[in-house]
Amino acid sequence: MSFKALALGASLSALMAGAVNAQEHQFTLHHFLGPQAPAHTQMLEPWARQVEENSGGQVAIEIFPSMTLGGRPQELVGQVRDGVVDMAWTLNGYTPGLFPRTEVFELPTVYENDPAAANLAMREVFDEHLAEEYQGLEVMFLHVHAGQGIHTGDIEARAPSDLEGTSLRIPSRSGSWVIEALGAQPVAMPVPELPQALQKGVVDGALIPWEIIPALKIFDQTEYQIEGPNKERLGTSVFQVSMNQGRWDGLPEDIKQAFRDASGEDFLREMGEVWRQADENGIAVAVENGNTHIQLTEEEWSAFEEAVAPVVERWTEETSGQGIDGQALAETARNAIEAAQTE
Repeated sequence: MSFKALALGASLSALMAGAVNAQEHQFTLHHFLGPQAPAHTQMLEPWARQVEENSGGQVAIEIFPSMTLGGRPQELVGQVRDGVVDMAWTLNGYTPGLFPRTEVFELPTVYENDPAAANLAMREVFDEHLAEEYQGLEVMFLHVHAGQGIHTGDIEARAPSDLEGTSLRIPSRSGSWVIEALGAQPVAMPVPELPQALQKGVVDGALIPWEIIPALKIFDQTEYQIEGPNKERLGTSVFQVSMNQGRWDGLPEDIKQAFRDASGEDFLREMGEVWRQADENGIAVAVENGNTHIQLTEEEWSAFEEAVAPVVERWTEETSGQGIDGQALAETARNAIEAAQTE
């Protein structure tokens, strides 16, 4: 065999080896929203591509939106823990009681109106205060949305009393307490089910961010979107992107670092801005379609804050039975958010 033939054979072997190594680590990422949702297009897709780039092409992440791998949104955490999927993006509130410590960041008066600061604060306190409730999971990152705004059909709610006796959708336990504090009836359901529930009168409204308005055409079933004078909201929701712990433990260090580098402080700060901008886009779509965007006065908002203030105390009492010093944790969360805002 000639030298050229040997060289060609060696080159082909190297290319084939490179092709095998190029995507040596393949992952599935499952979530509950559609492929056009901002969470998919502006967060999960860019994050996955960044991990792949960081790995030098050794990682491939295939994203499956809209629960296309089966199951219900409430089952996503279990799917990851059981290894049915490698990773999932999901809402902590879909599995009530599993993440009580992290829940502190959802509470009204703890979270007000700054998603980037909340993202950074959760990262800062994670190892010391939150990590123990994520057994079986390796958390890539936690984040929040812009916060729970009030969406209603024909109710122009300018005071808590305007919502008494109504039924409002919320996905989380803490959100249910907010609704009850306002004198309304909470109705739990995954957000993709909300348009039909509004249309059929199952609920009178919802506490959700503005960003979901275009994707679900919430403007077709509501007339009013209501928030505080400085974009304050009645708490927020915490989301996670997590990997199966066994899958993570089996990865080489350079691949782990590729995930870590894609999920750092700059990314979390950027995602806070992404969700804020998605919220701005959502409310603009609602107004363009004839809805009324109400920013309450300081006096009007104070009445809402007063009404929901006992929610933190209720959470503290609920978690005390689990060995959690809720009062101290709430103070830690507030301080961490404040510190992130001054960075």
